[in-house]
Parts: sequence; structure tokens; C-alpha cells
Amino acid sequence: MSYQFRLLQTGYADAFFNMGLDMAILDAVASGQSLPTLRFYEWSPPAISLGYFQSVEEEINLEACKANGVDVVRRVTGGGAVFHDAEVTYSIGIPEDHPLAAASIIESYRILCQGIIDGLRVLGIEAQFAPINDIVVGTRKISGNAQTRRKHCIFQHGTVLLSVNPELMFSLLKVPKEKSRGKMIEDIKAGVTSIETLKGQAPRIETVQDALQQGFASALDLEYVDYNVHAQEMKSAKEYAANQFGNSAWTYRR
Repeated sequence: MSYQFRLLQTGYADAFFNMGLDMAILDAVASGQSLPTLRFYEWSPPAISLGYFQSVEEEINLEACKANGVDVVRRVTGGGAVFHDAEVTYSIGIPEDHPLAAASIIESYRILCQGIIDGLRVLGIEAQFAPINDIVVGTRKISGNAQTRRKHCIFQHGTVLLSVNPELMFSLLKVPKEKSRGKMIEDIKAGVTSIETLKGQAPRIETVQDALQQGFASALDLEYVDYNVHAQEMKSAKEYAANQFGNSAWTYRR
């Protein structure tokens, strides 16, 4: 039995709209106005998304972000700060009573992350799930994921790295005083990989998205039957972007 899903490929947008559209989709799925939804998107300009519980002042070098044209946005999901640049980002929203929804957090991650694993296999990359919420190739992380449960839905989003630039990343993030920046950069190089690193060349975003949508379809037995962002979702996304995610009161709440 296949599950009917909506597939969205919304392209490049700024951080505030990207997070706003994720929330608008969650609202629509929760209300039953939209099917369970899988979305792929990218970031322009590059951005750092801050975990819900993190402090801007403790985590981010705001002067470096401004100098490099990097936006800062706070997510509704937990976890650490993430630099979004050369990557494909996905989000998936399903009602908590959906057959694909698992009560266990780790099991839920395992089920949904299998879509990424199968998608990477289409690209010739063998990856594995690494609890709680990472996907690795060997011992090196290629995808990080975060999840929230609200409005009787499970909502998860994550990234697949096309390439990685640790030097730029750590110029934007604050390094704890007790740690060496050089050591942290070397640790990232040793512990993180990307499609470009593994395949020897930078992949086309469209190729990666196509592989990932195939991967989710095969892993979760999805049938894509809708491909449209609805007018109310677009309106809500813009409102979320302006009133919440682009609002300094939200960004600097911690």
C-alpha cells in the first residue's frame, strides 16, 4: 500500500521565508487542508539557523555574518547551529496518527531518515543511520536532522551536504574559549563529508533532489499526487517570515 503525499520543490529563498513556509505547511497538514508533505529547498543568501534553545550571543559571530552576507534565523526545532550554504534541505510533515509516524523519537528519525539513505544510494553513496538523528558515510556525517512534534503532527527537517567549508563555518560561529579553532576545524574535516568529497565533483542540485525524492518514495512507499503550494500557505508563510522568523524578538529570545 502506498501513501499519498505532496511533493514540493520550492527552490531558493531567504532564511525567514524558508522557515515560514515550513510552518505554514505544518499548519496546513495539521488542519487536513494539505496532504502529508515532503519539501526540498535551498537558501539565498546563505544562513545560519539556530536551534530553538540556543543563545545568539553565545553561538554566533554576528559581525562575521554581516560581513559575509549571512542571515541568522531561529528554528522551531532543537539542536545546534547549522550553516546553510551548499546543501539540499528537506522538510517532511505528517499527522501523528499517520502509519509512518512512530511514537519513539529515535524510531521516528530512523523511519524518515531512510528516505535520505535510499536517495544517496541512487547517487552511488552507501550511508547509514546514526542515532539519534544523523546520517553517516562510514564514520563521517553527511546529513543532520531535527524534529519537532506540535499540532498533532511530526515535523522533521534536515540537510544533505553538497560541499563543506569548515573555515567559513567557524568564522561565523563562536568557538568556546577552552577549545582551539584550528582543532575544531580539523575535527570537522575528519568527521564530516559531502557529496562533492565522495564523488569528486560538485553535483547539480536538481540531480540530488531527484535522487532524494526517489529515495523517499521507495523507502516510505510514497505516491506523489500534489505538487503545489496553496495560496493560503503562501500567505501564511509570508506572515510567519515577517512576524516571527524575521522578528528580532524571536531571534534574540535567548
